[in-house]
Amino acid sequence: MSAVEAFRALHHGRLPDDPLVLPGPWDAAGARVFADAGFPALATPSAGIAAALGHADGATPADEMFAAVARIVRAVDVPVSADIESGYGLPPKELVERLLETGAVGCNLEDSREGVLRDPRQHADWLAEVRAAAGDRVFVNARVDTFLRGEGGPQEAVERAIERAALYVAAGADCVYPIGAPPAALPALRAGIEGPVNALARLGEQDPADLGRLGATRVTFGPGWQRRATALLAADVAAHGAP
Repeated sequence: MSAVEAFRALHHGRLPDDPLVLPGPWDAAGARVFADAGFPALATPSAGIAAALGHADGATPADEMFAAVARIVRAVDVPVSADIESGYGLPPKELVERLLETGAVGCNLEDSREGVLRDPRQHADWLAEVRAAAGDRVFVNARVDTFLRGEGGPQEAVERAIERAALYVAAGADCVYPIGAPPAALPALRAGIEGPVNALARLGEQDPADLGRLGATRVTFGPGWQRRATALLAADVAAHGAP
């Protein structure tokens, strides 16, 4: 079984209280820690990598992001999925080729750009081009940003997320990621979305098993681990002072 086949299989046949938990390494050293802890796969956070490279979230140049992902992939023996934001304006074929060059088996792709939701049908057409270029070599996690970028209340965000998810799944997405969805929205999202659903967990606030029981197939943490590590470093420096 190839690495992408193994990664895809991790998303199916899971019990409700046992979602796939994917920590987010921002560098090779962190990736080794997560792999050594027994996690079966990893999912890089674009915001965490941006911070590690000295960029604002969303401002990492494509070359730097792909290089960072490649270093993480080389450091571990488990499958790695990469957050490659909204694709850096690259044509689908080039985007897929550059992703595969890193050794990553999957990717997150956002449906907003510069803080604005894309037209869902146009985005679905673009995802279909990515799928056509990738074949079955890439696991596509289609991020849905209605909870971050949309207008209206939570119910409207759920409805719009489900509508977008249907288009993206039809275009070939393997998983749907309604980022920022509150736990209370997960049952409705699970009922309305075909296939695996990715939920965002906040460290120390949400138990992945609880999110699984509410409907999440897999749980990721965004830049949570990187921010916790930075906070611990800052606290240690403050406690001990400069030499």
